[in-house]
Amino acid sequence: MTTDRTTLNHLRHELHTPLNHIIGYSEMLLESASEGSIVGMEPRLRELHEYAQQLMLLVDEVLARTRKDNEIDLRRLSTEASGPISSIIAVVGELKAQAQQMAAAEVGQDLDRIASAAHTLHTMIADGVSAPPSAPIADSDTARIAVAPAPTGETGNILVVDDNAANREMLSRRLARAGHRVQVVANGPDALTLLRQQPIDLVLLDVLMPEMSGYEVLQRLTADEALREIPVVMISALDEMDSVVRCIELGAEDYLPKPFDPVLLRARIGACLEKKRLRDREALHLQQLAEWNHKLEQRVKEQVALLDRLGRLKRFFSPQLAELIVAGGADDPLATHRRNLTVCFLDLRGFTAFAESVEPEEVMSVLREYHAEMGRLVMEHEGTLERFTGDGMMVFFNDPVPVPNAAERTVRMALAMRKRVGDMIVSWRKMGYELELGVGIAQGYATIGAIGYEGRWDYGAIGTVTNLAARLCGEAKPGQILVSKRVLAATDDLFELESVGELALKGLHRPVTAYNVLGDKA
Repeated sequence: MTTDRTTLNHLRHELHTPLNHIIGYSEMLLESASEGSIVGMEPRLRELHEYAQQLMLLVDEVLARTRKDNEIDLRRLSTEASGPISSIIAVVGELKAQAQQMAAAEVGQDLDRIASAAHTLHTMIADGVSAPPSAPIADSDTARIAVAPAPTGETGNILVVDDNAANREMLSRRLARAGHRVQVVANGPDALTLLRQQPIDLVLLDVLMPEMSGYEVLQRLTADEALREIPVVMISALDEMDSVVRCIELGAEDYLPKPFDPVLLRARIGACLEKKRLRDREALHLQQLAEWNHKLEQRVKEQVALLDRLGRLKRFFSPQLAELIVAGGADDPLATHRRNLTVCFLDLRGFTAFAESVEPEEVMSVLREYHAEMGRLVMEHEGTLERFTGDGMMVFFNDPVPVPNAAERTVRMALAMRKRVGDMIVSWRKMGYELELGVGIAQGYATIGAIGYEGRWDYGAIGTVTNLAARLCGEAKPGQILVSKRVLAATDDLFELESVGELALKGLHRPVTAYNVLGDKA
């Protein structure tokens, strides 16, 4: 059976639905057994739950192969699934006999639902995964095991939206046991109507529903000013990242795949309800503030934040670039992101020997002059200064503001630096300082953003490209500007370059071919 992405999602949803029922009802029965009401049934219930988990792993394995090969082997699935399904049905039969002896009618009803789900799954696999009609569970006739609600943490008014009656029944029972007040509806339009009529603290919304999908319901909620603050947790048998990302982008608070882990379900619901409480209190407080005082406070906060951000950015970028970022002309560079960079490392040859042979005051005087001149050229060429490390400097181009000619800018900056250091060398040699400049340039992708902790942040780039540039700098002879092949490809028609052969660089597995920049092409 050939499948595309849509068909695969349908397969996952249809096969997971009865599996979720088997797992969900068996978990609730196990909870009741642990609380003492049907303790004698616990060993066989655990066996039933293990068969269900094995079946889920088998189905997911087949679906994973289907995603890779675009073919689903229903015959193999039917053969391998028949054993666990038969075991589930057999164990259910034994447990029903126990339930009758114990006069536990509610337990018998849940066991009937498990058996029905197992038969449904068997029929679906045998008939080509087309969900057969099953006897609906009325929301008003919910089977309940006689246990007292055990509220833990935040409780609230929760709306469950799912087109499958068994899903609604299972979820509402779990929530009621935790002390929540639960309402259920079977489709999106009914959910929107109820939300406009009654106060709801949290919505648990199924993704795949007929008539109106969970995505569309979520879009309508976020577009409605009166409803957009209600937190929504999406629930689905789909666990693909695309579906998760889409829901979060549409405004969902969280995403829970079926079958639900009971501990995770309680934790996520508790966190969402706590956030809702905090938002409600904050909104009430803001309403009580006078309009003029509120506006004044907002303006002061905005100005303080603007000045603080501008000050932080000026530590890493030129004043013009920092102001451009704050004005919205560039993305926030301190957020972690990926970018194709041209990276330049430079340092002074002979600096260690120089520092050991002169007074510290002389070292600092040379560094101040060197840093000032190099820093001026970095800003002139609109580069980003990543760090100073004594005589070493790292500069990169194409972030935070992308430029079309990053490699050219970097090489031109390096040539200007070599020329300026050449002028400084004349005066240094008069004082007996034997110093020369070496430069390494590489191009490639890096991860960039703020590095550090509260109160001490640095702006850094991490990746092979930074290591390569540093190693090329280390190999450069006095006055050389060594560049990688990528930089050569981007600038070959602009500059005169000569090959220096293959270099074995520390930290890199293969030799790297490097080129020395002689100057501009005539």
